[in-house]
Amino acid sequence: MRTRSGRGAARGRSAGRVAEAGREQYVAEGCLDGRWLVLGKDGRLTAYARSRAGLLRWTETRPGGPHWSEPDFIPVPDLTHLSVAQGADTYVHFLGRRVRKGDADLPAVDVVHAIQYQTSRPVTEWRSLGNPHPQKERAARLGAPLAAVSTTGRVHVLVPNAGGGLMLRREGPSGKWDAWVDLKGSGVRDGFAAAVHPSGRIEVFAGNSEHVMRWSQAETDGDFGREPNIPLRVAPGTASVLETASGRSTYYWADEDTGQLVAHRPGGWVIPLGGASTGERIAVLRTALEGYDCTVLAHRGLDGEIMVAACGTENEGAGLWWSPAGGPSAGAPALALDAHGRVVLALISPDGRLRVARQGAGAGLDFDPPVSV
Repeated sequence: MRTRSGRGAARGRSAGRVAEAGREQYVAEGCLDGRWLVLGKDGRLTAYARSRAGLLRWTETRPGGPHWSEPDFIPVPDLTHLSVAQGADTYVHFLGRRVRKGDADLPAVDVVHAIQYQTSRPVTEWRSLGNPHPQKERAARLGAPLAAVSTTGRVHVLVPNAGGGLMLRREGPSGKWDAWVDLKGSGVRDGFAAAVHPSGRIEVFAGNSEHVMRWSQAETDGDFGREPNIPLRVAPGTASVLETASGRSTYYWADEDTGQLVAHRPGGWVIPLGGASTGERIAVLRTALEGYDCTVLAHRGLDGEIMVAACGTENEGAGLWWSPAGGPSAGAPALALDAHGRVVLALISPDGRLRVARQGAGAGLDFDPPVSV
């Protein structure tokens, strides 16, 4: 299925004007890991990004847009990494890797967590979830955390440990946090992926230098078990997981050796998707287009432009036609559906502004001209 994108952009304030006003903290410097464009219970979309000293947040002024708020700035000091995840209850969870000055020239590293309960409402206090390593030297080598929220609302925190295994800490049924659990594994790299199935089960997809490791739950909030490894190499930070049939996932990533984008379902062949990645995560979304069950994909191309394609779900083998949409980006794009079920593409432009393209009224996946916020 071909995709088309509108050309041109709405006028808006420039990053230079923002800087001249002494508001450099309102200029985005990078994307959050995870799905950083989310739909709230009130039908409004919210986008998040990193700034020099914290978190930026833009919110639609009404469901379906097209207008957005000025960016809100939320100070978050000492973070080296920040990721976002949303639960079925629409609560938005933030996980950060915090590094502060410690003793004996070793930094003090911990994982911090905060929640936004409602669209455009304040973010809670950032609370420490600690570090699975009591030894300071090992604690300093903790990886970048990622969150997955089960359909019961329990937050699952996953992070590579100093030895290359994967650690889990999650909320208990009462809301108190359970102890850290070692899920094992070897050589787990930052930038792994986690997905929550509609059934509530969580699945984790992580690569090392030799193969792919997988963990999954047999039931909602159950224990994680290891799945067979996949003898394929994944470029760190590029992988995404999407349920494309009941209980079945499709994995999308960039091949570590060639940089080419591929799709794979366990037991099947690797499917070339065309295009090459610059090392960021591929955005994926499943939706109906012209009455057909389709998968929409977006990634940042080698020239910095965001490229979008769509295909029948689990029919990647028929070929994808990539089209530019939204303009150049400073990082990975995000995809979401708005209050009217339209596909929305978001990116952070090189000048640090949010840029949004929304599905138009044309056939297929036709985007209206992008808007700079």
